[in-house]
Amino acid sequence: MLMPKRVKRRKQFRGTMAGKALRGNKISNGEYGIVAMEPAWIKSNQIEAARIAMTRYVKRTGKVWIKIFPDKPVTAKPAETRMGSGKGSLEYWVAVVKPGRVMFEISGVPEEVAKEALRLATHKLPLKCKIVSKADLEGGNGSEN
Repeated sequence: MLMPKRVKRRKQFRGTMAGKALRGNKISNGEYGIVAMEPAWIKSNQIEAARIAMTRYVKRTGKVWIKIFPDKPVTAKPAETRMGSGKGSLEYWVAVVKPGRVMFEISGVPEEVAKEALRLATHKLPLKCKIVSKADLEGGNGSEN
């Protein structure tokens, strides 16, 4: 599972996921990618499951990039615990994803293979996603700049 080697503080506030992704909203490395359509927390094991689904389908040809990293700790208190007595212990790590964020990229395989691999990966993720090509995003964002 992905997690930071070390962090400055052990526990974090929950934060907010308002607005669209300002960074990481373009395909920078690969040819095709998965773009988030809604805000969500993605656990490290969900990222790993999506990565495995993609690499299995392409039979380890091509190249896969993971553009998100779970650097936010999420705490939970044990079941049937009374209120108070502080914040719970760390349970898992999440990546905060906003709409428009490119989460995974793939290249080095034919278009149909890449799109099917990305489709399989989207089923492992807890949010609505869209499969895009580099040309799609460049065409959409090129007119704005």
